[in-house]
Amino acid sequence: MTLRSQDWYGGEGRDPYIHRAWMRRGIPADAFNGKRPQIAIANTAGDLVPCNLHLNEVAQYVKNGVYEAGGIPVEIPVMGLGETLVKPTAMLWRNLAAMQVEEMLRANPVDAVVLLGGCDKTIPALLMGAASVDIPAVVVPGGPMLNGHFRGALMGCGTGVWQLSEEVRAGTLSEAEFERSETSMIRSKGHCNTMGTASTMGIMAEALGMTIPGLAGTPAADSRLLEASHATGRLAVELVAENRTVSKVITKESFHNAIVALAAIGGSTNAVVHLLAIAGRLGIDLTLDDFDRVGANVPLLVNLQPAGEYLMEDLFRAGGVLAVFDQVKDLFDPAAQTVMGAPLVDFLGAHPVWDRDVISLREDPLQDDAGIAVLRGNLATRGAIIKPAAATPELLVHRGRAVVFDSIEDFHARIDDPDLDVDADSVLVLRGCGPKGYPGMPEVANLPLPPKLLKQGVRDMVRVCDGRMSGTAYGTVVLHVSPEAAAGGTLALVRDGDIISLDVPNRLIEVELSDEELALRKPPFRETGSFANAARGWQKLYIDHVQGADTGADLDFLVGASGAKVTRESH
Repeated sequence: MTLRSQDWYGGEGRDPYIHRAWMRRGIPADAFNGKRPQIAIANTAGDLVPCNLHLNEVAQYVKNGVYEAGGIPVEIPVMGLGETLVKPTAMLWRNLAAMQVEEMLRANPVDAVVLLGGCDKTIPALLMGAASVDIPAVVVPGGPMLNGHFRGALMGCGTGVWQLSEEVRAGTLSEAEFERSETSMIRSKGHCNTMGTASTMGIMAEALGMTIPGLAGTPAADSRLLEASHATGRLAVELVAENRTVSKVITKESFHNAIVALAAIGGSTNAVVHLLAIAGRLGIDLTLDDFDRVGANVPLLVNLQPAGEYLMEDLFRAGGVLAVFDQVKDLFDPAAQTVMGAPLVDFLGAHPVWDRDVISLREDPLQDDAGIAVLRGNLATRGAIIKPAAATPELLVHRGRAVVFDSIEDFHARIDDPDLDVDADSVLVLRGCGPKGYPGMPEVANLPLPPKLLKQGVRDMVRVCDGRMSGTAYGTVVLHVSPEAAAGGTLALVRDGDIISLDVPNRLIEVELSDEELALRKPPFRETGSFANAARGWQKLYIDHVQGADTGADLDFLVGASGAKVTRESH
């Protein structure tokens, strides 16, 4: 076969000369003779992406594997998205990072790519970009940090923040103790050690067939991550020889398996919007309804925070991701492939569970029906989602009067007011936090509760929002309400005192108002005036072109693929 990179390096004349000459710099001449594939390493490491800092070390082991297999590794830096740092939200730049990956892979002489990601948005962005250019690709998830401990108990990063900050607001934990917990929570390299979005998306990459089986969930500090990174470098060279492109690995059947896995692990709700976006890049017809249809009756098997007790290091020692997959093997689609050139199910069936407190057996699950529930009704005509595994069972069927916040600033200004007209049965409503409205759909939907209720012992309430929540968060939270308020959704019309009805078993979320009453209402200026209104730059492009959460919140002109072909020369 003729390598794609030979379109740059092969032949005679000025242009191939330029391409080869500027790349030599100590590289042997046979690197450009058309027999050694050029393997890109798309690396999202950066000093402002603390969860991905160690990926530079991982990249070196990938390079070693590429060299060993006869390839030439070339590292490509990818914009890092540090979930805990960037404002207004890392989700605002997921599509931009995906665009960068796509454009740089297409524009450069590379034959395959190894995708190095960890922090929440990096693996989704890498997969979206690689899918749109559709060359051979494989993922190395950066892996979770080691377990944290505080006051003698496990402390999950993210989840511990939400728990302890509420205790401060309730007056049961001092600010000094809260600050002391910081160094206890983050004790090694790696991403969040809960079943948050980072851990979930690493496992989703494996369920989609895009990793060496058994790699996802390997702790960042474990030397076996480096061993697998070396093996992945070797595999990337094989992918070129077999022309095993992304579209040949990820199919509709792959998403079926990912949805089953998402339910079994109790994964992050953010996986829904990311999987929809990845499918959109591949032209695969994946919808919100597929998440309910495939995942609704899948049992929860993994006892990890925020829906359980343990952390990712415990999952790894208890048997790892493949032990979980073994338990639901019969629910997987046997046709779904992997980067190994064989179906995912071929790698299952011989992975014991070593700790049944961490990984439950199929016949004794933590919860019978754990999949993401998709809600519809006049409040979410294009859908909303909720994670029953992280909710309070008694609140999954609930009626209460709305307490409405028109923006996150409005919420922060009033939630601590002791005179706020709210009780334990109220439904907290936050709007203006969707893809267009914020912009970027931030992780704010798991709203802190009013202090006066916390002091009464209340620890959960029904909350409704057109934004997202952290995968490390928990509670009875209705998320991703579509259409969002800024796109004309009914959420924009809700007023204080309106009755909101939630019925998760029947998949309903409604405001108890007639169509005639809703037609007469207009959103108040204090709401519409808070919507994002950028004049220039990426934010303007994003607001003008972003689609709804129900389809993955990608930009309309990025859906689909353009392939790997470049038709014009550079000189």
